[in-house]
Amino acid sequence: MSGGTKGEHHQTVPLSVLLKRELASEKIEKPEIVSGQAGQSKKGEDFTLIKTECQRVVGDGVSTFSVFGLFDGHNGTAAAIYSKENLLNNVLSAVPPDLNRDEWVAALPRALVAGFVKTDKDFQDKGQKSGTTVTFVIIEGWVVTVASVGDSRCVLESGEGGLYYLSADHRLETNEEERVRITSSGGEVGRLNTGGGTEVGPLRCWPGGLCLSRSIGDMDIGEFIVPVPYVKQVKLSTAGGRLVICSDGVWDSLSAEAVLDSCRGMSAETAASHIVKEAVEAKGLRDDTTCIVVDILPHEKPPAPAPHRKKKGIMKSMFRKKSSESSSYNEKDYLEPDVVEELYEEGSAMLSERLDTKYPLCNMFKLFMCAVCQVEIKPGEGVSIFEGAPNPRKLRPWDGPFLCTSCQDKKEAMEGKKASGRHSSGSDDD
Repeated sequence: MSGGTKGEHHQTVPLSVLLKRELASEKIEKPEIVSGQAGQSKKGEDFTLIKTECQRVVGDGVSTFSVFGLFDGHNGTAAAIYSKENLLNNVLSAVPPDLNRDEWVAALPRALVAGFVKTDKDFQDKGQKSGTTVTFVIIEGWVVTVASVGDSRCVLESGEGGLYYLSADHRLETNEEERVRITSSGGEVGRLNTGGGTEVGPLRCWPGGLCLSRSIGDMDIGEFIVPVPYVKQVKLSTAGGRLVICSDGVWDSLSAEAVLDSCRGMSAETAASHIVKEAVEAKGLRDDTTCIVVDILPHEKPPAPAPHRKKKGIMKSMFRKKSSESSSYNEKDYLEPDVVEELYEEGSAMLSERLDTKYPLCNMFKLFMCAVCQVEIKPGEGVSIFEGAPNPRKLRPWDGPFLCTSCQDKKEAMEGKKASGRHSSGSDDD
């Protein structure tokens, strides 16, 4: 009897610990969000979006979240301005209604993909040339979700001193996977040929000459320049942290370590100005140079200098790229306190991989809406996102998600299965 009691006691202790932690975590206030931005203009093609008090209805109450966006335009400002004005609404429209907080956070990565693609598609319909990088950050409580196309990076220094990269560089020069994707979709990758066999500058996509493999816009270059973002979602400990979001005008001059070291202990506003100043002093004002600094702070603690970072190798290994688990949420019983938890990471350019998710039962009606543009689709008219997949599953009529006809055309063009019908022209990106 005593043995049974002992075993029973052994089993219930971890559960009670977990329940106490959960109850305690619910009582912890949301962090305070303090931000600052700065920039120096060369071409006038960088734009920012800062919204710190966005609201959404949750049950009988209201929940707030913050949004930060950096849009580094090229070949004109039209795509950057359009994305700044429309991307957030397109993302939020792709989130099913009536979700609780955890469900809403879990729905963000998929909604960000849909919102980026819809913004690109709608801009394409306007028939304007130009393109833009986008780094888009949504902060809900202690969860930070970052979606990015292009090369405007976002880095995090946690309250414990760890350095984390929350965006991916879609530069052809440094991203071999993207070079393979573009050439297999019908594009060409090479350097600028000045004649006589001499090649100069970074690797570019031809026709068009763009250095990036992903962006919003760039309709004149080719559909294989896709708007499908890399998405990473992390949960900070209650120690908080500092986010730094910059255009390539900063990152071409300074490393992430140099950026964070240079502004430690400064307020967000002062830090943003100092980072821009340091970048311009290092290499001159060669490009638009823009910085947003966001401090995620515990309410009970005043802003304080973060401790010196731990060894870089340790930080990188915590966020190593997962393979089979790259598009799923980690299910863990509990975590050690005061660590940054990676909730989600995925960078595939294939919509069939990015939009494939189970619908909550309460949102079954969403099955018959286009997963990208959210228009209603009559049963039988939608095209499954798995249509034409390399290893197609046996599809039933209700096996969504579905795309409307025009979004299916967009998907096929991005995957090189359909001619885009676009005209080529040069690009003035850096």
